[in-house]
Amino acid sequence: MYVHVSLSRFLFLPLCLSLFLHLSLSQVEVYSVKVACKVASRFAHTVITSSALNKANSSQEVFFEVDLPKTAFITNFSMSVSNHGICISVCVCVNAYIQGQTYTGEVKEKEKAKKQYEKAVSTGQTAGLVKASGRKMEKFSVSVNIAANSNVTFILTYEELLQRKLGQYEIMTRVKPKQLVQHFEIVADIYEPQGIAFLDAYGTFISNELLPLVEKTVTDKKAHISFCPTMDQQRKCPGCDGTLIDGDFLIKYDVNRAETLGDIQIVNGYFVHFFAPPDLPRVPKNVVFVIDRSGSMAGNKMHQTREAMLTILNDLHEDDYFGIVTFDHVISTWKGSLTKATTENVSEAKGFVQTIQQSGYTDINGALMKAVDIMMKDKQAKKSTERSVSMIILLTDGMPNSGVSSTPQIQKNVHDAMGGNMSLFCLGFGNDVDYSFLDVMSRQNQGLARRIYEGSDATVQLQGFYKEVASPLLSEVDLHYPDNLVNSLTNSHYKQLFNGSEIVVAGRLTDNSLDNFLVEDFIVKGQASAQEWDILYPEQEYIFGDFTERLWAYLTIQQLLSLKSTGTAEEKGNATAQALEMSLQYSFVTPLTSMVVTKPKTEEEQEEPLIADKLTEGMRPRIQKFEWASPQPNRILQLEQSVVDSAVDGDPHFMIELPEQEDALCFNIDDRPGTIFNLVRDQLAGILVNGQTIGDKKVAPDGKVNAYFGRFGIVHQGLGVRLEVTTHDITVSQDGKQAKLLWSDTASLKGVTKDRSLTVTLRDSVRFVVILHKVWKQHPYHQDYLGFYTLDSHLLSPSVHGLLGQFYHGVQFEVRDMRPGEEPEKPDATMLVKGQELTVTRGWQRDFRWDVKNGENVPCWFIHSNGNGLIDGNHTDYIMSGLFKTV
Repeated sequence: MYVHVSLSRFLFLPLCLSLFLHLSLSQVEVYSVKVACKVASRFAHTVITSSALNKANSSQEVFFEVDLPKTAFITNFSMSVSNHGICISVCVCVNAYIQGQTYTGEVKEKEKAKKQYEKAVSTGQTAGLVKASGRKMEKFSVSVNIAANSNVTFILTYEELLQRKLGQYEIMTRVKPKQLVQHFEIVADIYEPQGIAFLDAYGTFISNELLPLVEKTVTDKKAHISFCPTMDQQRKCPGCDGTLIDGDFLIKYDVNRAETLGDIQIVNGYFVHFFAPPDLPRVPKNVVFVIDRSGSMAGNKMHQTREAMLTILNDLHEDDYFGIVTFDHVISTWKGSLTKATTENVSEAKGFVQTIQQSGYTDINGALMKAVDIMMKDKQAKKSTERSVSMIILLTDGMPNSGVSSTPQIQKNVHDAMGGNMSLFCLGFGNDVDYSFLDVMSRQNQGLARRIYEGSDATVQLQGFYKEVASPLLSEVDLHYPDNLVNSLTNSHYKQLFNGSEIVVAGRLTDNSLDNFLVEDFIVKGQASAQEWDILYPEQEYIFGDFTERLWAYLTIQQLLSLKSTGTAEEKGNATAQALEMSLQYSFVTPLTSMVVTKPKTEEEQEEPLIADKLTEGMRPRIQKFEWASPQPNRILQLEQSVVDSAVDGDPHFMIELPEQEDALCFNIDDRPGTIFNLVRDQLAGILVNGQTIGDKKVAPDGKVNAYFGRFGIVHQGLGVRLEVTTHDITVSQDGKQAKLLWSDTASLKGVTKDRSLTVTLRDSVRFVVILHKVWKQHPYHQDYLGFYTLDSHLLSPSVHGLLGQFYHGVQFEVRDMRPGEEPEKPDATMLVKGQELTVTRGWQRDFRWDVKNGENVPCWFIHSNGNGLIDGNHTDYIMSGLFKTV
């Protein structure tokens, strides 16, 4: 067992524990990390290989954690475990020769995989192989226990079609090895038959000293990029063990565009057609902006929306027509019709935007119906040109709870009203939005949805999305191919082509002949630039086998998955069956399949099956935050990220986040100051957490008595460790020894200073975060207090209990009958939970883990009366006689 205590966002240890930590970290050496990416005509094939050696005299657990783009499909994973020797070549080509047993992942139908390993699923063993990671990535993670003096090699392969946005393609690789690596290498080989117009490669972590190590060799159609720093070049400072390799490595490029109907590549009976004609004039657009102003948009969301809209209005062209609809439970318009984007009208609209204020409920159906009505009246009046493109852009942060609240009915109403005459783009703002609802509705109406993440850059995200759709070049694009030459086409009809984007169509050839490969689009008919790959470029080092066939399969599966959500019942069934068949045939991990990985058995454990699933955007956790960087033992390519499982902070506010339900519950406990409550108790794991409340310095004039947590006691019986945290100091006791640290100390470790937070990590178990809230010393009533947060709570046993612990393995509930509450922005509802009906209120609690000073609002359902009906028993059942007592 292993314990470390870290303060603030970085490691700080009492002296008595630091030696044990360093010994643990030094026992497993990650000696090789290689990221190899090959791109052939935009289709990227990436292989990540990492090897580690257990130099200890006992077995150690080694973790492999890697981030991959959320648009990618995992195609293969293997791990080789051996106690034999290793042989590694030079950095240009790192190869590990390991004799031993190899465990390879197998792609299976998702439902069959889960039934086959039902026991593993029910015990939670399948959780966590793939999780959301930030905004653009997913994290694949697996661990294996390897014997003394043994090594392990992990290999993960994934594939994706690079998407052209704003005139460029991007390859992003996230690397966080967390230690110096003897052989570290990123290498990419790109081949584009159209020719490479420009290419740039850089890393967010690369300093001026490391910049020369990014080697780029670019010829007409090929590019080779490599980054291979030595161990000394990886160091943060001379002689220290910290690594600079921590961030994203990015490659951005574009290809040459010919004055033809695009470029067609043919390999082994499959073709792919890239269509993005250069120098096309932009098409005028008619756009209605539909802006949610309901109560949940209060504060920073509304401010950022206003800022983004001011910039977006500035970017309108004079030949555009636009309108603005704002809504809560009341629908309002700037003007009742579309208005030409003259300087005067844009200026007037900006003044209107600055007056938007939030309140009330959310009537999405009514707002969209009004926007469609404005657009159709304009069409009938023939205000705009026939060549113009019509679109509606919806921005909302919540669920429809006024007017029509059934999301399927709203989708039907909008689809019927639009009638294929315009496109719908939906922006889902924040954590409480029903993204799946918006995504389906957008695709039903030839648009797309995008999640806008809450943060300081939300304004930039909104502006960035608008730039992607601001300049339509073509509308109603239909690409037709000779019926006697092709079949199994991917989608060849597109509502519009935007500046900086690209249309990609792939299919099978019934005849490999290159003669008379005619393509017709919406206006012209001609011969595309068809090129047989083997004839055009016989060298093979830049390509990978049947890439055109796999690109066709990737595109086909993506489009079938879209049809599975938007088509008729018959179309949905056929699309699902075909997508599943192709996913299995090409070994893609998609939302319909799972990769089953069997971990090798050890002396203590049998072989353990794990399942890696593909996340959909709707499945991604609503609250995705990066965990403060505390070094973990034996990690390979690690990104620290967690979802808060539960917390208690403030007066005292208990908050339970439930990622499976994508929601949160909260309740308060009101009792006299000085009361000690049991928060967590796991008898099997030997873990206990109690907290004692404190009151204000004196009763405020309004007579309200506030209570906060001012003292926590944490016990790990197996280790014999006790930790006491107060608002003044932190005391760690183990085996009769004691170390004390004041919050006010300016202690540091290798230049890393502490802040106002404390992280307690128990190896292979839960992590706790304690936050110190500082209050002005001269405040007449309030005083310093503590907040308590839990991470990785699923690692505790099923018997865990306590005011927080009882929720660590989830709670089932249903919310219905939403209705107005006492405050307009906080509706009431009925919750069915634990066989009872409770009246609950929608509100927010402050999460201070990421911003100790200001905190961040987290939406939740508030349970009244000290959580009665939600918690087991009464809150008084959790009162303890001492900080380290169980009764």
